Formats: sequence, structure tokens, C-alpha cells
Amino acid sequence: MSQFRGPLAIAAVSLTVPLVATITHSEPSARSAPPAATPAAAAAQPKQAAPQAPTAPRAKPSAKPSAKPGPTKAPSAVPSVRDYDAASGPGWKPQPSTRVVVAPGDSRALGDEGKLLAQELKRGYSAAGSGRAGDVELALAPGGAPESYTLTVRDGRVRVTGADQAGVFYGTRTVKQALAADGRLSEGVVRDRPAKPQRGVMLDTARKHFTADWIEDTVREMGDLKLNQLGLHFSDDQGFRIESDSHPEIVSDQHLTKAEVRRIVKLAESRHITVIPEIDSPGHLGAVMDAHPDLQLRDTRGVATPGAVDIANPKSARIVDELLSEYADVFPGKYVHLGGDEYAALLKRSPEVSYPGLAREAVRKYGPNAKVQDLATGWLNDRAAALRPHGKVLKAWNDGLHSGGVVKADQDREVEYWTGKEIGARQPQEYLSEGRKVVNANDEYLYYVLGEPNTFTYPTGRRIYESWTPQVLRGTTPVPARYADQILGGRLAIWCDLANAQTQEQVARGIHLPMRALAQKTWDAGTPALDWEGFKALAQRTG
Repeated sequence: MSQFRGPLAIAAVSLTVPLVATITHSEPSARSAPPAATPAAAAAQPKQAAPQAPTAPRAKPSAKPSAKPGPTKAPSAVPSVRDYDAASGPGWKPQPSTRVVVAPGDSRALGDEGKLLAQELKRGYSAAGSGRAGDVELALAPGGAPESYTLTVRDGRVRVTGADQAGVFYGTRTVKQALAADGRLSEGVVRDRPAKPQRGVMLDTARKHFTADWIEDTVREMGDLKLNQLGLHFSDDQGFRIESDSHPEIVSDQHLTKAEVRRIVKLAESRHITVIPEIDSPGHLGAVMDAHPDLQLRDTRGVATPGAVDIANPKSARIVDELLSEYADVFPGKYVHLGGDEYAALLKRSPEVSYPGLAREAVRKYGPNAKVQDLATGWLNDRAAALRPHGKVLKAWNDGLHSGGVVKADQDREVEYWTGKEIGARQPQEYLSEGRKVVNANDEYLYYVLGEPNTFTYPTGRRIYESWTPQVLRGTTPVPARYADQILGGRLAIWCDLANAQTQEQVARGIHLPMRALAQKTWDAGTPALDWEGFKALAQRTG
């Protein structure tokens, strides 16, 4: 793996000396290949989905730390903690006798969080024990905001309480990063919570195959940054990249097995990350139609329309529904992405003239005033209906929800807003004024497109950090503040249009700082306290 997946993904913290990455982070062109990982770097990155903690040592408790006050500062973490009340006291750092202890009654809920931190600190773990000087105590404290936590350093020990399991986990990430950067935690209380409920990364595995190990490394990195969603776009014109039992004929030679996917999902769940599958339709189905050419949409001249499935053909709906149903159980999270973008029939000046078969089917199904866009809207509504028995929350790209027409997109569908450049593209405010919930995937800031085709340029952490917020949905202008609560968060999207333009390692290097900037701006919607150089230095020290 690249150096950005070795020392920077710190697996353990020294007893007395902070383990600090020695790499200087910058944002050169991501086209330049990073140095090869050293054996030590490879060893630093655990591969187990559920690592087991070492047995608690039998060392006697150490003497109580000196009461001499230490330097006081907020814990070093990315994203930065939102609220810190300093106190006078010696602070805390791991002792030989330090354990990670889960409060009585919480060992079942917090066992994974406790064992992971104990393994990272190379210390013992105690389920349902009572804390003592030098220990890190974990406990649930229901009633707070989702994913929130309180981190208290007092009396020679650390206590992390969270409103839920995710909150406790995020508190342990702050402990881990602060120790990596500073070797200690100052006396005082941290109260921390995310501004946005959806904070994540989307990976195009359809155009470019990414190994399970690479994706797992990304999951670990995301967890440490308190990101909580990973989208997998695994079906497109260039490939279908996950094993299928219902339609093995469509699967590309390079693909993830279902066993690998379940391993990724299990690891993600342990980091409180939801993996979101996307089978994009009715456009971007070329890999499916390579095996089923009879489903290809053709115009009046009989010319095939690239990537577009014939939505007037009932066989098209049948195969897509079979695939959606198959993967609903492979991905047990609450979300499924339906795609819906760039249906080529709607990019024609007059879809009804170019595709009379679609026009006739629209009228037959929805009445005399219906057009091809209504048939496309109905297509996504029907795919949503097929998934309803699985209890999923459904997402679609913004250009899959059209204005006007006789058929309306389901109101409960979340809109992932990526562009305003498409023909007939609607302004973000149109979706918001309809009461829809929106996730920010602004292609001006958050699109990492391999090879930089068309007008795309690789995003930089600095630009995201300094001028993007979740309210900047299209271009560079934010929507009015009254819509802030409808904007659920943001997503860094890695698209592989020119798949060979970068290796996996180069992608890891290129997204390193953009991921951290996104994590900061979705965790805290306010203006960051640090300037860019200060934040970049913080990111270097915390890994």
C-alpha cells in the first residue's frame, strides 16, 4: 500500500513517546506516484475486521500521577473537537498498568469499541470492570444528540461517554489521535458532536477495480476521521464488480466476491460506517446490456444509445429489480442508491421524436400528457417500490428528479446533488423548496475524477477547507441559511472515468487531505479556528 496507508493509519501508541507520522503532507498533483510502502508501514496497518485485544496485564497499578499541572490544550484531532473546557491538573497519558475498561452493563454494547482501543494502545481490556487511576473508561449516557460524546480527563483517568455506540467510538478516535499527536491528554472536558448526520466517501468500483484490502484500509481511515458512510458505485457501462448469483453473466472478470463484500461491511459496521450500494439505472447499465443486448435502447434509426436501457421493455425492469433485491441482503445498511442520472434519452432535444417507443409507453402508462421524462421518473419510483419490502431509505442523483411532468418522484427520496451542468438541470433551491432532503456532492469541490476529463480538476483539501460548506451545493454560491437543516451532509466522490490514470496508491494519496477537509467541514459547520496551514499541520500530527 502507499505510505498514506501505513504510518498515517496509526495502529498503536507508544507508552511514553507520541507516535508521529514523519511524512510532510502537501497537495502535489495526484498523478505522481507515491513511494512504495515500507515493511514497517505494512505491518502498522491491521487487516483483521475485528481485532482482539491483548489479555490485561497483571502489573500492579502505578502510583498516582503527579498533581503538577501540565500544559493545557484541546485534544489534537481531525475533525477538531467543537467544545473544550480546560481545567487545572496533570492531564493523562498511558501508564504501564493502563487498561480500557467498559462500564458495568455496557460491555455487550461497547465491547468492540473497547477492544479496538485497547489493541491500538497495546494495553489490556476489561469488560464490565471498575476504573482506576490511569485507565480509559467507556460508558453509554443516553439522552444526548446522536453520535455525540463527552471526554473527561480528571483524577488521572479518562472517561468517554456517548449518547450511543457511535458517540463512544468517536470519543476513542479523539483519544487515539491526541495521543499520536501529543502523547497525552490535557485536564478538562470535551463535548463534541457532528453538525451533519451524513459524512462520507463514494467510490466508483465499476470503472476501476479496487481490491478488498484497499477498501478496508479506506474504511479504517474513514472511521478515524469520524466519517460514517461509504458508497459503492459498482455497476456502470465499463463493469459490474460484485459477484452475482442471480445474474453471473453480467459480472466483470475483476470483481469483489460476496465474501469480500461481507468482510468490508462487517469492518465498516465496527467503525459505525454504513456501506451504501448503488446500481445506477436507467442510464449507466452498459455492463448489464453487454450480456443482454436485447435490453439496449435504440433510436428511430436503430442506433444503440450507449449505457441506456429500454425502460419500455418489461424485461429491463425485471433484471434490475432482481439485482436490487439480491444485494439488499448483502448490504444490510438502511440506504440504497438508485442512481437515475444521465439517462441519455432525456439528453436529446426532443426525446419523444428520437424514441417514439418510449413516448408511446409513457402515454399508455401515465396518460395522454405524459412524456419520456415521466416514464423515467416512473421507472425510479417502480424500483423504489420493489425495494420497499426491504425497508431501505432510497437515494438518487439530482438529475434523476425532473421538474414538471405528470409523474412526481417519491417525496421521501434523498437527493444527492452533484451538478448543475446537465441539460435542464435544476437549481438546488428547487429541491429544497419542495421540502426534500439533500446530500452535497458538489462536483465543483468534491469530485475526484481520475484523469481530470472534461473540465474536472482534482479537488484540494485547501479549497474544500477554505471555501466549501455543506450549503454550497452548486458552483460556489451557498443556498440560503434557512435550508441548512435539509442538507444532510456531504460526500467526496471518487470517479474513475479514465481508470488507468492513477493507481490505487495514487488515489489514496490524492484523497488524503480532501477527506480530512470534508470531515472537518461536515463535523463543524462553523468557520474553522485554524487557518489552512494550521489544519494541515494538525492533519500531519494526528495521522
